[in-house]
Amino acid sequence: MFKKSLLLFLLISFTASPVYAASPTVESLELSVNLVWLMFGAVLVFFMHAGFAMVESGFTRSKNTLNILMKNFLTISIAAILFFIVGYGIMFGTSGGSFIGIDGFMLSGVEDIGFFVFQAMFVATCATIMSGAVAERIKLGSYVFIVVAITAFIYPVVGHWIWQGDGWISALGFSDFAGSTVVHLTGAVAAFMVVLILGPRIGKYKGNKVNVIQGHSIPLGALGVFILWLGWFGFNGGSTLAADPALVPMVIGTTLLSTSASLCASALYTKLRFKKVDASLSMNGVLGGLVGITAGAAEITLGGALIVGFISGILLVEGIRFLDTKLRVDDPVGAIAVHGICGIWGTLAIGLFSTSTGLFYGNGFSQLGIQAIGVVAVISWVALSVGGFTYMLNKFSPIRVSRDEEIAGLDFTEHGSNAYHFKDNLLDENTEIPTRSFGLADRLNQNIPFETASKQSS
Repeated sequence: MFKKSLLLFLLISFTASPVYAASPTVESLELSVNLVWLMFGAVLVFFMHAGFAMVESGFTRSKNTLNILMKNFLTISIAAILFFIVGYGIMFGTSGGSFIGIDGFMLSGVEDIGFFVFQAMFVATCATIMSGAVAERIKLGSYVFIVVAITAFIYPVVGHWIWQGDGWISALGFSDFAGSTVVHLTGAVAAFMVVLILGPRIGKYKGNKVNVIQGHSIPLGALGVFILWLGWFGFNGGSTLAADPALVPMVIGTTLLSTSASLCASALYTKLRFKKVDASLSMNGVLGGLVGITAGAAEITLGGALIVGFISGILLVEGIRFLDTKLRVDDPVGAIAVHGICGIWGTLAIGLFSTSTGLFYGNGFSQLGIQAIGVVAVISWVALSVGGFTYMLNKFSPIRVSRDEEIAGLDFTEHGSNAYHFKDNLLDENTEIPTRSFGLADRLNQNIPFETASKQSS
């Protein structure tokens, strides 16, 4: 009897009494739904970095794949840490003269951590735009230093001017819903300035001839484009900052239609211009359409989005061709044209197609002028700051790898390893490994079988 009583006592003692939480209110449910939507958007934007890594890897040579992957991992990690320490305060802190934030460092006094997480994904996106443009010839350490400058100071200043609310550009009435200028144009101008100092890859230009350095895996690049397209629904859709049942579907709808129109335009335009549908340019057209609609996704109609996207696709093709052949700016993945030229177009398109301020809706040229002022201001700031920083860094220590290191590939010279081990797959232990020294042409065309290359050289 005693044992039964003791057992009953222990069961009663260790059985938790139910605690009933207060009934949820409409306001608390709305807050929870909005937070979940914002965090879902942040996760999708984070996943975009896998897309960037795949696009950059696929559109460049296999001997640099590991280096590109490491740059992308380092970019998002460094960006998150620096944005927490200093970047968020500069971008969203109390405005000092409408130019820079002066508090909120290390999130001091900041309660909305969700907003910080979402914005941290954006600063990383801006920085990683540069990664593809400088691929195959920049030192990893130099790249890291430039990323630090962009994420800790240069990008947050642009964000403060436009998104903080008291910035001098936003005071003009400038509109950039999700970052055609703040994120994409900033990243593109930064990439452009670094590439000017860095120079083209070996073998890209010879006299008046422009050589195509083929990427090693178009399917890998295509996978990256699909991932970016998916992630962009969070990039633009999450920028509503709330699960608005009217606004969110419209933003995602304009994003979808602009992108689809841009792809079709790029494919059609390359067919008319080059007599073939160029796959890599068409896939970049997807990204151009995404960038083009990012600024106006919330204030341009579905029909307007089709027009913006179609023009983006054509501008993308001509932009890459102009940079590559006329300016001789060697951008292996077309990032400068995608994020820069299409970013400018998308920002200016608000002045034409915005239902509330656009020229085509009877509102005159004023918004178009304001958009142009913002574009010029951002280009000037980023060009001077990134250009000046990179120039001084290059004077202190060259930012470019040596000729031999570039020819050998950055996977081995920077990381002591390779992304692919072809010999393990193609040669057995009894196969004699060729010891012939390859020339530059052979190195740029590594897919040519060794026997064929030998016959060509003899």
